[in-house]
Amino acid sequence: MEIDNNTTVADIVAKNYKTATIFKLYGIDFCCNGNRTIQEVATKKNIVPDTLINKLIRIDRGSKSNNDYQSWSLDFLCDYIYKNHHTYVEKQIPEILEYLTKIAKVHGDNHPELHEVMQLFKESAGELTTHMKKEELILFPFIKKLVEASNSNTPLSPPPFGTVENPINMMHTEHDNEGSRFRTIAKLTNNYTPPEDACNTYKVALAMLQEFEEDLHKHIHLENNILFKKAIKLENQLN
Repeated sequence: MEIDNNTTVADIVAKNYKTATIFKLYGIDFCCNGNRTIQEVATKKNIVPDTLINKLIRIDRGSKSNNDYQSWSLDFLCDYIYKNHHTYVEKQIPEILEYLTKIAKVHGDNHPELHEVMQLFKESAGELTTHMKKEELILFPFIKKLVEASNSNTPLSPPPFGTVENPINMMHTEHDNEGSRFRTIAKLTNNYTPPEDACNTYKVALAMLQEFEEDLHKHIHLENNILFKKAIKLENQLN
């Protein structure tokens, strides 16, 4: 998007909610006072306008991934999932909960579905946190042992859970549960569409939820369709 000194904060956040993180960083109100221009907010916060604009542009441009996940080694893929998806979930959960709490308090009377959305996301946050720890402490380390045994051509010590398929089956079930939960959230929010009376905080909260779901879809895809299938195949080959 085009951003200059005369662009308003509200217009910027409306076009790309990720820019809200920059405004939050500088303590700039993008909700109730979003009609101010970049020049106005920069002057008030004693920020060089170009500094603010450049950061907003970098956030807006983002980056697109052209990674060939299928060609990656399983141990590298485990690390990638942890660094890019597990850490994302851990970082976003408290911020999304903060936004949902605010909009449920302010808009909950007119939009009672927000209370259910917040409850569903709290449940998801708890389940995902436990789910990821099981992967980080049990499943991923064993997959790395599979890779190590294959690379060094050494015997594989049997795991306490029998076969890698057992924890993988559990992960599949938990993935399905999260998919179902977020389908309900999407339905309750009309596919994350802000109502006419939505403030910027409301819009940002829905956009963050949508991004969270999109990241979760990619996260689950990498595990279900690549990592888990290859881990089962590798274990069978070693045995």
